[in-house]
Amino acid sequence: MKNAKWRHEFKYLSPEYILSYLEKRASAVLLRDKHVGEQGFYAIRSIYFDDMYNSCYYENEDGTDPREKFRIRIYNCSRERISLELKQREKSRCHKISTPLSLETCDEIMAGKIPQVQNDSPYLLKKLVMEMQSRALRPCVIVAYERVPLIWNAGNVRVTFDRNIRSSADIANFFNPSLACRPILETNTNMIEVKFDEFLPDFISEVLQTGRLSQTSFSKYYLCRRYNMAAENL
Repeated sequence: MKNAKWRHEFKYLSPEYILSYLEKRASAVLLRDKHVGEQGFYAIRSIYFDDMYNSCYYENEDGTDPREKFRIRIYNCSRERISLELKQREKSRCHKISTPLSLETCDEIMAGKIPQVQNDSPYLLKKLVMEMQSRALRPCVIVAYERVPLIWNAGNVRVTFDRNIRSSADIANFFNPSLACRPILETNTNMIEVKFDEFLPDFISEVLQTGRLSQTSFSKYYLCRRYNMAAENL
């Protein structure tokens, strides 16, 4: 199980023309993540969980501190690498715990079943199962987007450019490359995220300065849930 450090995380909504400009500037001084393919980006999909009271959704809306949420994440619709993650936020810093998830267990969860755990099951899976049993935690939304990730080792800096952010409630088709999704932001609006441990080097901050970015406290999960909940109430 991977237990990352507590990190600063800032999100910015950005028109595509500004995002493209900053991506070119940042690419000149930062390194591209080694996991991206020839296209220079990878596709991310995540299943997020919530309970019958939509607690995770309203905690994000209200800025509850601390708070946490579970997700299952895959890359490029592949079944080869499936991760169960717990994202925690406290005092403007984030923390992520991650463990591999088997395809069989993932399929059970997608089908609405509570998987069986053993003594040697990962702690994170045990915690998820406990919350599925006690809080009726269930998969509620798929968040999908394409990411260009740039990194700088000093300060463990990661700057990501996320495009085509979209949502689906079709949990059963999580791995389907043709999954039908709905865009959740205005046309040509995307997201930039800046993550770092203790400090952000001055030169990176300067590269990303435009004076025209709109910082948001809302996560992709919240924006996708808001869209789906609004659609359900029509």
